[in-house]
Amino acid sequence: MKRKHMLKSVALMLALLAASVASVLAQETTPAQPQEKEQQRSGVMGKIFGQGPKTKDEQKTSAPSKTSSQSTERLEGDDTNPLPSDVPADMQAGRREQASEEEAAILPYYNNFLSSYHIGPEDVISVTVLGQERYSKANITVPPDGKISYPLIPEGLFVGGKTTKQIQDELTQRLDEYIIDPQITVSLEKAVSATYSVIGDVAQPGVRVMTHRYSIMDALAMAGGILNTGDKSKVLILRKQADGNVRPIQVNIKEIERGRAKEMAFLVPGDQVIVPGNRFKKVKQWGDLLSIISFAKIFAGGW
Repeated sequence: MKRKHMLKSVALMLALLAASVASVLAQETTPAQPQEKEQQRSGVMGKIFGQGPKTKDEQKTSAPSKTSSQSTERLEGDDTNPLPSDVPADMQAGRREQASEEEAAILPYYNNFLSSYHIGPEDVISVTVLGQERYSKANITVPPDGKISYPLIPEGLFVGGKTTKQIQDELTQRLDEYIIDPQITVSLEKAVSATYSVIGDVAQPGVRVMTHRYSIMDALAMAGGILNTGDKSKVLILRKQADGNVRPIQVNIKEIERGRAKEMAFLVPGDQVIVPGNRFKKVKQWGDLLSIISFAKIFAGGW
């Protein structure tokens, strides 16, 4: 009897164990939501290690901060990079105003030169026709005769002595017969034909290429600066006029260096800068002459 009772108890325990295993398998085959899985894991861990599921407050504190992730996001094209919050508002406005003033001063400095530049031999230009890649040509080197070859213009296009705006207008007029409302842009890629010269008492006199608008100070700096024998107060710029005459323009470099000049002198292609000698140079010349005479006297055996 005792043995039969023991066998019944074992059979009952096996049945209960099979039912529990079946329920566990059913739960594993059913996909659970991430939150439910976390609760299940926390419940099991809580039973083993005495830890319960996290509360809502704990979940908020453990979640990553959105503000920190937003601060590291990439700025879009229309966004501006804000200055630190500890910078005063008037200082921020001053920085922005200073940046805009610098841009406004720099752009005309180069654009005025490029818009008034006359194309010459060895200059490089590009022609872009919007939506017509076939008629766009890049890096065209102007030949010595000033005439470039171009599609739809069998005789070629003469560009010597013209500005990019004049070439652009002429191309627009010529291509209007073949292209409906042509949108043409002519750009100067490399300026080579525009030159200026600096001679006189400078460290490195010579002729140089004017790749952009140069001031008189830029030209003298490119020439190595004025020597101690040069007269800074009587520097001359010789400029050829439209009638063919040459007009001298006197520039006082000393006044510019001291910040007393009313305006800066700028060069145009073809200008010639002359730095004359000062009194020290004349004294040096007389000294050199006397030394030559003394040497000749000794060589001749005395007079």
